[in-house]
Amino acid sequence: MADASTGNTRKSPVGDFFRILGHDIKEIGTTFREGDLKTRLSYLICGFGPIARGRVLLGGFFLAIQAVLLWFIFGFGLPYLSKLDTLGLVETHKENRKTVYGDNSFLILLFGLLALCAVVALILIWRINVRENRKEELILKAGKQLPGNRADFASLFDSHFDKTLLALPVVGIFVFTVLPIIFMICVAFTNYDANHQAPSKLFTWVGFTNFKNLFSFGQDGFGSTFLTVLTWTLVWAFFATFLCYFLGIAVAMLINKKGIRFKKLWRTILVMTIAVPQFVSLLYVGKLFAADGLINGTLMRWGLIERALPFWTDPMWARVTIVIVNIWIGIPYMMLIATGLLMNIPEDLYESARIDGATPWQMFRSITLPYMLFVTGPFLLTQFTGNLNNFNVIYLLNQGNPKSMGMVGGAGGTDLLVTWLYKMTINDTNYRMAAVIGIMVFLVTAIVSLVVYQMLPSVRDEEGFQ
Repeated sequence: MADASTGNTRKSPVGDFFRILGHDIKEIGTTFREGDLKTRLSYLICGFGPIARGRVLLGGFFLAIQAVLLWFIFGFGLPYLSKLDTLGLVETHKENRKTVYGDNSFLILLFGLLALCAVVALILIWRINVRENRKEELILKAGKQLPGNRADFASLFDSHFDKTLLALPVVGIFVFTVLPIIFMICVAFTNYDANHQAPSKLFTWVGFTNFKNLFSFGQDGFGSTFLTVLTWTLVWAFFATFLCYFLGIAVAMLINKKGIRFKKLWRTILVMTIAVPQFVSLLYVGKLFAADGLINGTLMRWGLIERALPFWTDPMWARVTIVIVNIWIGIPYMMLIATGLLMNIPEDLYESARIDGATPWQMFRSITLPYMLFVTGPFLLTQFTGNLNNFNVIYLLNQGNPKSMGMVGGAGGTDLLVTWLYKMTINDTNYRMAAVIGIMVFLVTAIVSLVVYQMLPSVRDEEGFQ
């Protein structure tokens, strides 16, 4: 596709991928065709070329990685990998009053994915090995000397220190973050639920059935509940973020205003709400607003109400109450951040605005707010995405209640997507739909983050604000 303004041709990511892939395949063929015997044998035995050329440390590393991956694939993972397409066919059953265990779909999926990842890792290490042989041959053809073992070892703490330092964290991220995400995505395409629990029962692939069920508005479909929960999740994130943001700035400006006494005292009182763990304070507040709680009891004793207010039993009351309680939690954080930033705004700007006859509202709109939005834009985005997945406030206050007969999957009137996912996992053991909701949580968070990120002043006009 051509760019009319520049005359350049824009390259698509898909085209770039196939272009790089084609270049790689061509380079592999060229390396084999022009390589010597040591290089060609390295196509079968990783590291053979470097070892034969005296670089035992580097070649031994390639050989060890290849050996470990081959042992894992063929010695452990192959039986699971071979059943990955069906997730097992032999069910656990009884023979002569003895339990004969069959296939375990959970382990087949888990270890099958591990074996599949090992195959990908083997291909990558093989490709790096081929590229290293090509580089060594070019060095030797240029009449230069290859680095020795001592130089290779020293490079681990010098030129390649970044790889040495990041090796263990990268492995940890893959094992504890990437692999569980891949596993969850795969579960979304199975019928893994309370009726298909491994190892007693098998579960299998069902394609996009779960996704169709999520967007189905029939009697047993999740569409209506999903739309309700998604709408409330976005509304909650909006109010929880921006109310705390602007009220926090307002409180900081009020405390910083000239003539206000005991500034440190007011800040200390607000910071004390941060010092109390949310687990304790939210559980206490949840009981405070209960039908038999302190607030309803006091109001009824004073004769202001005849019956308890439905703070947690009416969906709208519960949502408003949660937003208000979150303001009490969120304002102190924003007040602390805004206090430091307000002190950095040049006083000359305000003096010039006063001379020109600007009102306090005009100075806030034209000076304070643009500065705050520019500096705290990334923080605001982080808070918004964090509130999309704010499990603590919702679940600790009222567990996502009140429940409704019109909502499926155990969802309540104040459930966010993340608390609904938790309920389907823990209470209903509906792992397949929980995995689908998990994917939806990721998509919603990613889309909102990317859209809002492009709207931030610090991104759109990074240089212009200076």
